[in-house]
Amino acid sequence: MGFYEDRVLPRAIDLMLGNKAMGKLRDRALAGLWGEVVEIGFGSGTNIGHYPAAVTKIVAVDPSGGGRRIAEKRIAASTIPIEFIGLNGESLPLEDDSVDNALSTWTLCTIPNVEAALSEIRRVVRPGGGLWFIEHGISPNAGVSRRQHRFEPLQKRIAGGCHLTRQHEHLLADAGFELELISQFDIAGPKISSHMFSGIARV
Repeated sequence: MGFYEDRVLPRAIDLMLGNKAMGKLRDRALAGLWGEVVEIGFGSGTNIGHYPAAVTKIVAVDPSGGGRRIAEKRIAASTIPIEFIGLNGESLPLEDDSVDNALSTWTLCTIPNVEAALSEIRRVVRPGGGLWFIEHGISPNAGVSRRQHRFEPLQKRIAGGCHLTRQHEHLLADAGFELELISQFDIAGPKISSHMFSGIARV
C-alpha cells in the first residue's frame, strides 16, 4: 500500500464521511443493530458513537493501517469492545455462524470481489441475523447513471477502488439475502455519488 492509500486517502475519507450529516445517516442505518457484530470496512472508526446500546462487541475488518491510526482515539473512548481480526472482507477468519450480525457503511462499493464478501457475511452470521448497511450506488436517473459509468474508472483510481455503479439491492438478492428493509434516497453533494441504499438484509 503506497503513501497515498495509507496516509492521504484515509484522512480524506474520514473528513468526508465523519461529519455530522453523515453521523445522522449512520444513526438511521445502525438502528436496531444488536449483539456481536462483524463490521466490514471499519476504516477510521466513524461508526463508534453510533452503535446502539444493544451491540456488545465489534469484530473489525479493514485493510487500512492509516484508517486504524486515525481511529485510535475513538477506539480508546469506545464503551464497546473492539477486536481487529483481519484485512480482507472477501475471506473472514471467523467460524461459520459465529457472529450475530454484520455491518457495512460505505464499504461494499470498494471491495473488489463484492460477491465473495457477501458470501462470507452469510457464512459467519448466525441464522436470524442480518447485514445492516448504507451504501452509495447507481442512480435511477438515466442522465446521472450515464455520468456515473463515465466517471467510474477515475473514481476507482482516486478513491481506493470505489465503484459508482453498483446495484446493491441486486447484489444482495443474488447473494441469497432476504431484503427485510431497503430504502433509496439522495443526499446533498455530487450527484454521481449521492444516491444511497440503506437497509437490513437477512441471512
